[in-house]
Amino acid sequence: MFIAHRLLLAHLCSSPASPVTDLNAPFAWTVRVYWEDTDAGGVVYHASYLRFLERARTEYFRALGIEQDVLRRDNNLVFVVRDVSMRFAKPAKLDDSLTVSVHLQERRPASLAFQQSISRATDGATLVEAKVRAACVSADGFRPCAIPDDLFPEFSNP
Repeated sequence: MFIAHRLLLAHLCSSPASPVTDLNAPFAWTVRVYWEDTDAGGVVYHASYLRFLERARTEYFRALGIEQDVLRRDNNLVFVVRDVSMRFAKPAKLDDSLTVSVHLQERRPASLAFQQSISRATDGATLVEAKVRAACVSADGFRPCAIPDDLFPEFSNP
């Protein structure tokens, strides 16, 4: 069920990201820093990095052909962040072009573990490294649910 839907979405996807064909390979998404992302000094506010990471995971799912609103509507499932660990190395500034990477490291029965990083596109400097665990829960009660076997059938734990 999910596989057929994913293949159809991969062909119809209007996302600027290329469809993901290898779940073990990192995915990259580009974002520009706007005023709304910064503090008064033009430096990215720490909470803005969380938004960048979330958007990249959403685009990663979209590139897989997984539309989260469809997953919620048709299967009563959503992914919620359970744990986040971040290390800040260097600041991003107003108008920087950033590359946000997503690497699915582990699939457990009811959660996914991601390794993510944010780097500056101009020089490749790593600005932030993050580990994120997203839990699969029911959309109506937010109770843990098993990830359907056919949602990520090609992923194997390293």
